Amino acid sequence: MEAAVVDVGSKLLKAGFAIPDQTPAMIIPTKMKQLLDDGSVADSSLAENVTVDPVVRGFIRDWDAIEDLLQHVLYTGLGWEIGNEGQILFTDPLCTPKANKEQLVQLMFETFNISGFYASEQAVLSLYAVGRISGCTVDIGHGKIDIAPVIEGAVHHIASRRFEFGGIDLTNFLAQELGKTNPKVNISLSDVEKMKEQYSCCAVDELAYQKTQYFCPVEEHTLPDGQVIRIGRERFTVGEALFQPCLLGLEAHGIVDQLVRAISTVSSDNQRQLLENTVVCGATSSMADNVLISGFEERFQKESSLSSSAVQPTLVKPPEYMPENLTMYSAWVGGAILAKVVFPQNQHITKADYDETGPSIIHRKCF
Repeated sequence: MEAAVVDVGSKLLKAGFAIPDQTPAMIIPTKMKQLLDDGSVADSSLAENVTVDPVVRGFIRDWDAIEDLLQHVLYTGLGWEIGNEGQILFTDPLCTPKANKEQLVQLMFETFNISGFYASEQAVLSLYAVGRISGCTVDIGHGKIDIAPVIEGAVHHIASRRFEFGGIDLTNFLAQELGKTNPKVNISLSDVEKMKEQYSCCAVDELAYQKTQYFCPVEEHTLPDGQVIRIGRERFTVGEALFQPCLLGLEAHGIVDQLVRAISTVSSDNQRQLLENTVVCGATSSMADNVLISGFEERFQKESSLSSSAVQPTLVKPPEYMPENLTMYSAWVGGAILAKVVFPQNQHITKADYDETGPSIIHRKCF
């Protein structure tokens, strides 16, 4: 049986067996409904009040909920049999606390009785997915944005940057902007999320974005309950906020500037290789049809040409043989590639390793 690969995000969990050229067998929401005292699921009209978010800003916060979710994923979804559990590889977000890493490996060996475990950082895996071992990843997730230089398969942690905003903050911002122009329409956050995925785009530059104040085509969108909402300039706000976080009230530079600043702290010998192998990934970087936000690549290159760096950041395109929607789950694909190496070559943590050393073995064998 192939090793299982699991990528647990703030919004989506991706899981499947290690077959790199296929999409994950399961892509499901991480958010879970909470059972009432009598064991029933709450009425759907109250769903937003009784849901559990086990992963917040990329990190696991509710271990009981994650255990329940993994029980469903591994035994029901992937068909594991109790008493015959296999090997598993997890993707690891940037800056994960050591205690979280130890708790994960402890959960897998002591509760799930797995035969082998490995974990690798998402930035490294996203580069593997596009055939690179060195480069820089810009991971735009649901709850955070990570910028991580990777040199020869190892994250340069000192130069890496993590920002505590992501897709959920962009959704809230879009809801706020739509509320200003559609004050009589009651719209749920889940509907705003769908509109964000359908309509979001990027202006070619800041000047073009400013011009949308004076002229911008308006479309009408019918909500599931029949209400009609108008969306015009708002469609550009999500993409613009990535390049101008001040729109969200944040004192931070845009993603291209942050990328250049991060790479500038790395040895000059490596800077060109890192900047010319930039990978943008994460659930929020891909919208409708799981492709990059419309106009994002052009805006990224425009901002790159205006940056202070002597070497312009260049986006790496996925290989043709990989799935078209690779951007959304590149870390999972990279994990599937790595699993084909670490488990056959016995580079993983075995049950014997865990029994001898305990949870701290993860720091010696995985990172």
